[in-house]
Amino acid sequence: MAKSRGTVVVNTERCKGCNLCVVACPTNVLDLQGKEVNNRGYHFAYMKQAEECIGCAACGSVCPDGCIDVYRSKP
Repeated sequence: MAKSRGTVVVNTERCKGCNLCVVACPTNVLDLQGKEVNNRGYHFAYMKQAEECIGCAACGSVCPDGCIDVYRSKP
């Protein structure tokens, strides 16, 4: 059975870099931006390995600020 593909869209200006989404991701797709910060001074989450995303939405469900949208598509 083919695995689902997913895309994570992070609202980088609202993200406060709490790291919960990074820890929740079972495929290690997300990470915190190490050098860049948003307008509020936080290192924000981003997709470091987009091709590994399975669209499980674990990251979106743990985000306390609702900064993450997950979209799923068939391969």
